[in-house]
Amino acid sequence: MNRLTTSWGAFELARFPEDPRETLRAWDAADEYLLRQLKGTESSAPVDLSGDVVIVGDRWGALTASIAPHSPLQITDSFLGRQATLANLARNGIDAGDVRLLSARDVPPERIDVLLVRVPKSLALLEDQLHRLAPAVHADTVVIGVGMVSEIHTSTLKLFERIIGPTRTSLAVKKARLIFCTPDPALERTPSPWPLRYALPDDVGVVAGRPVTNHAGIFCAERLDIGTRFFLRHLPSGTGPQRVVDLGCGNGVVGTAAALANPETEVLFVDESFSAVASAEATYRENVTTDAKAEFVVGDGLSGIPDGSVDLVLNNPPFHSHRATTDTTARRMFGGARRVLRPGGELWVIGNRHLGYHVRLRRLFGNCEVVASDAKFVVLKAVRT
Repeated sequence: MNRLTTSWGAFELARFPEDPRETLRAWDAADEYLLRQLKGTESSAPVDLSGDVVIVGDRWGALTASIAPHSPLQITDSFLGRQATLANLARNGIDAGDVRLLSARDVPPERIDVLLVRVPKSLALLEDQLHRLAPAVHADTVVIGVGMVSEIHTSTLKLFERIIGPTRTSLAVKKARLIFCTPDPALERTPSPWPLRYALPDDVGVVAGRPVTNHAGIFCAERLDIGTRFFLRHLPSGTGPQRVVDLGCGNGVVGTAAALANPETEVLFVDESFSAVASAEATYRENVTTDAKAEFVVGDGLSGIPDGSVDLVLNNPPFHSHRATTDTTARRMFGGARRVLRPGGELWVIGNRHLGYHVRLRRLFGNCEVVASDAKFVVLKAVRT
């Protein structure tokens, strides 16, 4: 936990879930830059926050906590980001009722007077968000985007320009930059092109040629990523009743493959992204027409899943948290898998070879087997003894 000190006040902030080994802060220079801009600078007046304020993509709640007295509406695709916001509001004595929380899949607000956009890593997610929010923007709406310099590209600015109106950027401060966009009421408000659907390639086993639905913002939304492609070729085969978890499910193609391979499989799709779980459910519903059972959960990994209740966990863990490279998420996923697996249950993991997941799995499970590998990826199996 660290203290963010601004002209709005001082706030104790932490990421979620808290990890004493984690050194990453719950805010960065982009958050600080935007908060200074809202308060006013030598060259600009303070932004009037008395109207309907919407914050999009606040990563850990630093922006929402800072301007909570103005009752902002926060829109996020991240369950962890939402939980971080709630936790940070509580630790700073701010009533959660002072803010409104929506997911990226919820119906957007009807009016926006101030729109604050934390530029996401995914250009597709930004495109979808701007399309969905544009009808609520009017000529006098203040629109400010923010991000680190490495996150803002010409393509980013073109999206603001094409969907909202004329756009310019600020000077960089501490490697952060602001985006100022003036709404143009004359622009045609077109629907979002998302979600995107495509057919899987012919070399991925039981799901070959099947359609996949991808909402904006999920990993490799425009094509099947090569890691998942390799994983699909080497999934375990099983018969009889099984409870399987597609952990970090993305568009759900791995869990769908498990259900198609064994009609007696009950699959639990889990992801911290609201858009990912929506994608997984759409993919599964379109492809699995048997009486197989499935559950779709937006949440914090395997928390809430009973101990010893699962036969198989399939996992392609992320190794980035926004711009930072970290194995924190993988560590928690592996630990959660060991807890929820029954004795003899298996965790199957796909990962880049250089990440060395086998070391952590052997330490945690006492065993680890290489199922398949190529020059870039490795499929590992660990058994709960």
